[in-house]
Amino acid sequence: MSRVGKMPIAVPKGVEVAVTADQISVKGSLGTLVRPVSGLVAVKNDNGQVSFAPVDESVAANAMSGTMRALVANMVNGVSKGFERKLTLVGVGFRAQAQGTKLNLQVGYSHPVVKDMPAGIKVECPTQTEILIKGADRQAVGQIAAEVRAIRPPEPYKGKGIRYADEKVSLKETKKK
Repeated sequence: MSRVGKMPIAVPKGVEVAVTADQISVKGSLGTLVRPVSGLVAVKNDNGQVSFAPVDESVAANAMSGTMRALVANMVNGVSKGFERKLTLVGVGFRAQAQGTKLNLQVGYSHPVVKDMPAGIKVECPTQTEILIKGADRQAVGQIAAEVRAIRPPEPYKGKGIRYADEKVSLKETKKK
């Protein structure tokens, strides 16, 4: 059996987990997340502990039990604490502005780039060269951060572009005459 799948999830105070035959919903202070349940996994909710077990002894059911446990643990963490990704802009004249649910970027193109944020995702700009993307859904936060980074990924010669705060960009040496 999966080592991750064996560990039960402790549900913190203020978080409600509802398990039905086909879906799991987790409700907390930062919102509600719903995920469909795989038919290969049996989910049990016992007063503050959610446990997962494979339905049969197949390799797929074993793997899916660990996957479902990790996904639901991220849902519980997301509705209680939330997730965030920090991006930094590196380059002369590169600026970011958060306006409600929109992110305005000036990253060296002839026009400003406007990125709309989906529901449940908040964007903040503490400074003109920092972007904070926050939300309860870990997958959505990571996906939006990747889409913003893809607007102007860091180039390998000067390192200009949008990068994750913890990302190390290795610079190439320029061509010699």
